[in-house]
Amino acid sequence: MGSLYDLLKQRRMVRHYSGEPVPRDVLERIVATVRRAPSAGFSQGQRLLVVDDPPLLAQIAALGDDEPLEGVEPWFETAAAQVFVMTREADYHERYQRDDKLQDGEEIEWPVPFWHVDAGAAMMLILLAAIEEGLAAAVYGIFGDDERKLRGLLRISDDLTLVAGVSIGYPLPDPGWSSKTSRATQRRRQVDELVHWNRWAQAL
Repeated sequence: MGSLYDLLKQRRMVRHYSGEPVPRDVLERIVATVRRAPSAGFSQGQRLLVVDDPPLLAQIAALGDDEPLEGVEPWFETAAAQVFVMTREADYHERYQRDDKLQDGEEIEWPVPFWHVDAGAAMMLILLAAIEEGLAAAVYGIFGDDERKLRGLLRISDDLTLVAGVSIGYPLPDPGWSSKTSRATQRRRQVDELVHWNRWAQAL
């Protein structure tokens, strides 16, 4: 059995798949990881919408109005599933308005939107679980008119914030995409550029 560190060495965004369907039980195991994702105050505000119906996947792939990029492999139309990572902010306010979370009788002032933080944690579990199942995945943002169209197509309620989409499938080579991504043009920072110990800055 491999370790978490072995999984991390395999983690990359893959944007080309075989088109072969992924068994429902495999997808169920992947998305069930949301139950183990951390959440502030155990608010459990993360939500996932899984799309594996082929006609619906084709409709999602056709939503974008952008001109296709030249020299890249087909991406959305080859994915076996799309997982939409969402969060319900109201869950956090409801949780932190309970007696055990009140501070001086009031809900805390949130320093950062932890509902987004927790959605990111859930998304990372999906990416790692996909690798564990012999699959690959890629994260993408959903903006503007594309979000409006997607919400209508998938009947996503207004109380849910759509954080990101994750395409999943059996991987195929994607050199065209790889050559165009930031990973190909930007160096990976060294650990000591990202991690400091005990104090951020040395004494003057």
